[in-house]
Amino acid sequence: MNLFDQIRTSGGAMAAERLRAEIVAGNMANAETTRTAEGGPYRRKQVIFSSAQPTFGMVLAKAGGEPAIGGGVRVLDIVQDSRDPVLRYEPGHPDANAEGMVAYPNIDPIEETVDLMSALRSYQLNASAVQAAKQMIQQSLEILK
Repeated sequence: MNLFDQIRTSGGAMAAERLRAEIVAGNMANAETTRTAEGGPYRRKQVIFSSAQPTFGMVLAKAGGEPAIGGGVRVLDIVQDSRDPVLRYEPGHPDANAEGMVAYPNIDPIEETVDLMSALRSYQLNASAVQAAKQMIQQSLEILK
């Protein structure tokens, strides 16, 4: 893997982690949303990652005897959590059912905070990898002067 492939791979991972952080922020912002356009309470969303498929150039490089190049990471899908909503007794609430129960999203702030911290750390590590590759490229250019 050359340095530019390393930058491309880390850049793709950074984009995936940025999207993950946005989804977590949306979950936290909607933790008390009891009514959505689809009906019912907001459903927590999760990002599903997958390894990126190698490009045609990566396959050709491997066939030409160069070392195999990893494809990186990509966002496979964004799915809704299947957990049931949390029911709270609030008879005066506009979204209360006949028994006075209101369905709230099943969002755990601690779980969301941990997901956000994980996305942030992964983003930072990939940013460091891009910076290291950039420095190696700059040092290589200095040597060639």
